[in-house]
Amino acid sequence: MQVAHSYDAVALAKRLTNIGKALSSERDRDTLLEHILLAAKEIAHADGGTLYLLSAEGDVLEYVIVRTDSLGIAYGGTTGKKPPFKIVRVFDPLTDEPDIRTQVVRAVVRKESINVTDAYSSTEFDFTGTKKFDMKYGFRTRSVITIPMINHRSEPIGCLQLINAKDPATGATIPFTDEMVEIISSLASQAAVIVDKEMLISEQKLLLESFIKMMAQAIDAKSPYTGSHCVRVPVLTEMLAEAACNDTEGFFRNFSMSDEEKYELHIAGWLHDAGKMVTPTHIMDKATKLETIYDRIHLVVARLEILKREARIRYLEAIAEEGANKKALSARYDEEIDGYNNDIQFLQTTNMGGEFMEDEKIERLKTLAERSLIIDGKPQPLLTTDEVYNLSTRRGTITAEERQIMNDHMVHTVNMLESMPWPKHLQRVPEYATGHHEKMDGTGYPRGVLGGTMSVPARMMCIADIFEALTANDRPYKKAKTLSEAMGIIGQFKKNNHLDPHIVDFFVTSKTYRKFAEMFLPPEQIDYVDEASIIAIVPEPMKVKMAPK
Repeated sequence: MQVAHSYDAVALAKRLTNIGKALSSERDRDTLLEHILLAAKEIAHADGGTLYLLSAEGDVLEYVIVRTDSLGIAYGGTTGKKPPFKIVRVFDPLTDEPDIRTQVVRAVVRKESINVTDAYSSTEFDFTGTKKFDMKYGFRTRSVITIPMINHRSEPIGCLQLINAKDPATGATIPFTDEMVEIISSLASQAAVIVDKEMLISEQKLLLESFIKMMAQAIDAKSPYTGSHCVRVPVLTEMLAEAACNDTEGFFRNFSMSDEEKYELHIAGWLHDAGKMVTPTHIMDKATKLETIYDRIHLVVARLEILKREARIRYLEAIAEEGANKKALSARYDEEIDGYNNDIQFLQTTNMGGEFMEDEKIERLKTLAERSLIIDGKPQPLLTTDEVYNLSTRRGTITAEERQIMNDHMVHTVNMLESMPWPKHLQRVPEYATGHHEKMDGTGYPRGVLGGTMSVPARMMCIADIFEALTANDRPYKKAKTLSEAMGIIGQFKKNNHLDPHIVDFFVTSKTYRKFAEMFLPPEQIDYVDEASIIAIVPEPMKVKMAPK
């Protein structure tokens, strides 16, 4: 019987060391597994080999990498082709016990290496499937070794199986020696620890990302009106960053991001509004000026309805008097009711907010507040001081104090993210995530830094956050902007030194704004945008307030 040739111990040790270094530097799991199988095949001079991984539930072994040189078979790894073979079930469906007649199952379950010199002569294992494979492909399986892959916790994670050792000199098929089993077992043990480490890292990465996404989705779910903001901002930011990385001739031709930097940006995008977890919902969702937990406009209207009722009573009492001028009384009553109805309409319209609140309207609110009515025998003002203050909000629906509370979500975001022990490859997450309300001229918040001192990805998120907010159709306090309206506002922010002009121009020329719109906006929002006019905008001379010496 021929046996595999002996190895030079020093050369073999050096070879295993080099393989270990190569495996340790690989980060892609499938490529790593491919390296392991190919290294084992090379050392053992095996014609074929398969690497199986045990499922998380421990009930099946899955084909991951398959190679047979003489048949030209190659699946998994860098081939991009998934092995077409059925999974191997660990447990017998009839007995619910491990199917130890299957060689790979016994190797994994008992954590032992198995060496079969001739599959067709074996009575210990069931090689029915192997024989069917041989018949289909005109192959002859002879020598087979199966080596379990055991991690540092002494748990099996899969196994290596090598088929048909070849004599290097003659090419004849020979058995695997016990020495070779030990060598491949050593490689499998080393590989198992590395694979287990990479799998653990992948699982931790998945856990971190899932937890972060859960937080972002919880923030969006906290308010029915911000729906998908925490989802869409990272998508748009990453689209813009990827386009910049692919730029070969424009402003970003020298810009690049590594995979780790892209992942940092991805995580930062999902966390950019983390501080909103502590922002009161009644402020986040304040659709009208008088809204708190409920819209207080109904109380104001009820007071006016009381005045209307009292006017009705006075009218009915007056016309009941002998000699009453019913026509004059009716005209006066109609005029009074029309006045109240006009006041109701005015207050309801004012309560909705808008782009600008004129001084005359504020004066009218003050005049209305001077009226009073009797409720439960006590005089009450038609409008309270707080109601007048809220209704006098000049832009939008939230007061200056509420605006500050809203802005404070960035302070909370900064405090939360900067307090976390980010690993080295994620240390830029706080900077990326907390700068989307800063401005180029230093008038933004929470830090008030000059935009030019921020990283490019952080400045990209500024545009993504604004553009998504402008085009979002789920906000109670504003109507969604069309594409042209939103881009017009983006252009004004460029002019006013709020956004990086180079990134705004690239946002336009790369068509990223339109690609995003086609993905997320309804057709009626997507209209023509005069791109040339936005690019032609020249930022005003920047006025930066210098810090005192």
